[in-house]
Amino acid sequence: MIASVRGTVAAVSPDGAVIDVGGVGLAVQCAPGTLAGLRLGELARLATSLVVREDSLTLYGFADDDEKQLFELLQTASGVGPRLAQAVLAVHSPDTVRRAIAGADTATLTRVPGIGKKGAERLVLELRDRIGPVSVGSDGNAGVVGGAWQEQVRQGLVGLGWTASQADQAVAAVAETVDGAVPPVPVLLRQAIRLLGKTR
Repeated sequence: MIASVRGTVAAVSPDGAVIDVGGVGLAVQCAPGTLAGLRLGELARLATSLVVREDSLTLYGFADDDEKQLFELLQTASGVGPRLAQAVLAVHSPDTVRRAIAGADTATLTRVPGIGKKGAERLVLELRDRIGPVSVGSDGNAGVVGGAWQEQVRQGLVGLGWTASQADQAVAAVAETVDGAVPPVPVLLRQAIRLLGKTR
């Protein structure tokens, strides 16, 4: 199992990237949110999941370990393969997916191309007891615990090669722009990456 890769970004395409690790170019399939954080010629770290089939070995890459763990969990549900699991994470943040499954919110799940009402109901039925802890807001509704997104964004930035202090500064700057509902973590991560890109 290849748990993660760290190396220079050699190429970026609409559905993946090539990471040069010690002279070996590894093709990694990534969701748009992950690709947004990669820059040609710069160092990057991706959490990865290797999917083995009879006729192929496919490496899927993620901005952080949380996305990777949810990607692997989604595939334990009937009818969910790696491409559909990746599509879920391309549309929703891990927090949103967990809240939707825990709260039987099939409307949110069916926003993912390839998931219909029955598929969403199956995800809820099969994964509800295994989705892990879901944060609950002060109003009693499932929501992002204060500080949870900050830590995810911080870890994502450090994993992508920035220093802890740079990550802290970017997270603090992004936090100042959050007013009311907290956007999905991938959106916040992209915002932090843009801020750091300006300071380089």
